[in-house]
Amino acid sequence: MAEPPSGSEARPTLLERLSALLLRAPEDREQLLGVLREAHARDLLDADALSMIEGVLQVADLAARDIMVPRSQMDVIDVAQPPARFLPHVIATAHSRFPVIEGERDNVVGILHAKDLLRLYGDDPPEVRDMLRPAVFIPESKRLNVLLRDFRANRNHVAIVVDEYGGVSGLITIEDVLEQIVGDIEDEFDFDEEADHIVAAEPGPDGPRYRVRGITEIEQFNRVFGTHFPDEDFDTVAGLVTGQFGRVPRRGDDVTLEGIRFQVLRADGRQVQLLLVERLPRADEEGTDENGTERD
Repeated sequence: MAEPPSGSEARPTLLERLSALLLRAPEDREQLLGVLREAHARDLLDADALSMIEGVLQVADLAARDIMVPRSQMDVIDVAQPPARFLPHVIATAHSRFPVIEGERDNVVGILHAKDLLRLYGDDPPEVRDMLRPAVFIPESKRLNVLLRDFRANRNHVAIVVDEYGGVSGLITIEDVLEQIVGDIEDEFDFDEEADHIVAAEPGPDGPRYRVRGITEIEQFNRVFGTHFPDEDFDTVAGLVTGQFGRVPRRGDDVTLEGIRFQVLRADGRQVQLLLVERLPRADEEGTDENGTERD
């Protein structure tokens, strides 16, 4: 009788070990997640792989309404405005695509690619209306996995979300969907260095504003803003803000602490990624509780 192999030949491969876990045939999604988390605990899956698998499963449960940029937070261009009026806004927001409206936000007439604006500086500049691409409209209830498939098939990057009455509810991009799977996708306009965790933004009506990354440590934030937020319970600004809501806030949510307003600019289903921060005048601090949180 042949002797069993020894040494490295006797050890099952990674695929064999993972298959052994999956042979239990989980009966529902929770059991499947339990098996995958057990695989992670046994070092069969790394943390990034587990996070992406969880994100894929989550995408099938989410609809466009769950992650869209709300109508009130959409950066739009009015086709009736001359380029000199909207170009500073295009530069400040640094988006690659903009919904173009005519008169009101419910009347989206197309999508303008920022790169097409270079044609305005040619010898024979076209009308803005002539540069528009068709807008894609989807219902609020559209599942993200179906939307992602449509984005890929039709080579679209942005869709306008509408409610049951045809009114515009918000905006969603392919990046928004992918970030539910892989986490925050940084581009050339995102911050790379720790020194850039807090950067000056456009001035507001009440004073300077700052863009602050969610991963900024509370100690650094206190040092820059002269605040005294404790860091015993949370290490980062994202944790501090999330703790005030008791959930992961969405884009557009805001809270005031110690006379400083934190407005969420970017967040996914797991964490706050970017905030707009400004110090309020004392008159605006009325209506906050003793901890600085806005009262209803």
